[in-house]
Amino acid sequence: MSSAEAAKFTENSERSAETPILDQRIYEGLAGMRLAMRRFLSFSETAPSAARVTSQQYQALLVIKVGTMITMGTLAEQMLLQHNGAVQLVDRLASAGLAQRIPSVEDKRSVFITLTSEGKTLVEALAKVHLEGMLANEPLLAESLTMLRSLALLG
Repeated sequence: MSSAEAAKFTENSERSAETPILDQRIYEGLAGMRLAMRRFLSFSETAPSAARVTSQQYQALLVIKVGTMITMGTLAEQMLLQHNGAVQLVDRLASAGLAQRIPSVEDKRSVFITLTSEGKTLVEALAKVHLEGMLANEPLLAESLTMLRSLALLG
């Protein structure tokens, strides 16, 4: 947490001390949301390992799939990585035969990243598994969101 975020949190906490106590159902809704998200994230961390890729590599494959051909800078931005971290990630994906670099014809300093056919096949298979995992958590997530929305409208 940055110092600016910490100061804002402290300021909001001081203000909340003056406000009324929240309805117990808000805590239940927030706990339900976190549980559904943590269940999915836990699943999402382990599912790619069966395909012999890391969760981070799967996320990168998704980013590349969505962007079709993206720059290293875009990948770094989307993955919340430093440029050199994105380069290392693409190195690993390329070594595994999942992604490739294509030099830009317009700017010799730029390189585009795209999926290989093996990368496309893998990301599609993993996306199907992740969709199933996400939908398995949908009831708790939807119930929690609905509860929080109705309580927010009352308050």
